[in-house]
Amino acid sequence: MRPFLKGEEIRLQVRELIEPILQQKGIELVDVEYKMEHGHWVLRFFIDKSEGITVDDCGDVSTEIGTILDIKEIVPHAYNLEVSSPGLDRPLVKEKDFLKYAGRKVKIKTKLPIVGRRNFTAVLEGFKEGKVFIADSEGKRWEIPFEAIERARLEIQL
Repeated sequence: MRPFLKGEEIRLQVRELIEPILQQKGIELVDVEYKMEHGHWVLRFFIDKSEGITVDDCGDVSTEIGTILDIKEIVPHAYNLEVSSPGLDRPLVKEKDFLKYAGRKVKIKTKLPIVGRRNFTAVLEGFKEGKVFIADSEGKRWEIPFEAIERARLEIQL
């Protein structure tokens, strides 16, 4: 019998297991969420590739991931598996995301306040030496340590 794992440990183990498999298929694992929603556990994968993700891609990945997770028994109870594209407001999770999307408007929430603020909506200027650089609409520039970010997403631009 497997030892009981906490939610974040499950999320990290699942990511570690699945990411190399998807990379071999030319698919990027953008993010993994594992949380309780409406009384049920949900394990949600956000995937992408250079030409974009299709519904068929999501279905194929869901089938393969589901089989692997059933065999490995990482999740100790029933859950709903979801696979989707990251969407227009894609999460920025990895350091490379902050380089790739420089010049785009982002929303960032920090774990603790930085000069009295935790929420930022600004233009992403880049990433260097463990810090995310942004400029807000008032022209103020901010340096946010990567490890201080609770979550970051692209702002939808229509």
